[in-house]
Amino acid sequence: MITFIFVFMLGIDKYMIYDTNDLIYSSISKIPPKETALLLGTAKYIKRGRKNYFYLYRISAAKTLYMHGKVKYILVSGDNGTNHYDEVSAMYNDLVKSGIPAGVIKKDNAGFRTLDSVVRAKSIFGLNDYIIVSQRFHLERALYIAKSKGQNAIGFVAKDIPNTKAAYRMMVREFLARTKAFLDIYVLHIKPKISK
Repeated sequence: MITFIFVFMLGIDKYMIYDTNDLIYSSISKIPPKETALLLGTAKYIKRGRKNYFYLYRISAAKTLYMHGKVKYILVSGDNGTNHYDEVSAMYNDLVKSGIPAGVIKKDNAGFRTLDSVVRAKSIFGLNDYIIVSQRFHLERALYIAKSKGQNAIGFVAKDIPNTKAAYRMMVREFLARTKAFLDIYVLHIKPKISK
């Protein structure tokens, strides 16, 4: 039984990689322009106030898209569940500090999970043909969700931090998250926590 479960999870993992490979761009010159980029949230800091480089590189990738004229707007989506944890405001503020006009940045304060962010991008903000910004490992799952919902999203790769403890932890987390995403979509039919 354990072997079957592992093979099932591995199959989902490999299929998400295969199914989204052609939708992911790492070159700013090759990615097609879209009206809006969806920037997926993560914590700005990790333990003991250290910088989270996944966060910093996502901000940089979103800025690159805007500065090169690949998008006109940026939708920042993340967890804003408590007064002490606010991914959205952090991303908004850092994008503005980096030179992005405040008027082109939209906020989704209810992107508690990747599924929430992707589903709400269309249902709340009217996005269907857009660019998702995150690291490749995260993009594969996000784009798989978008595709399953009939969206025409593509992905722009933010720089990664390979061969680090943080990267290895994220790989394990992502492996589990992909199976959960598959079950959420096709078995449990999970809806966003906040759908309005």
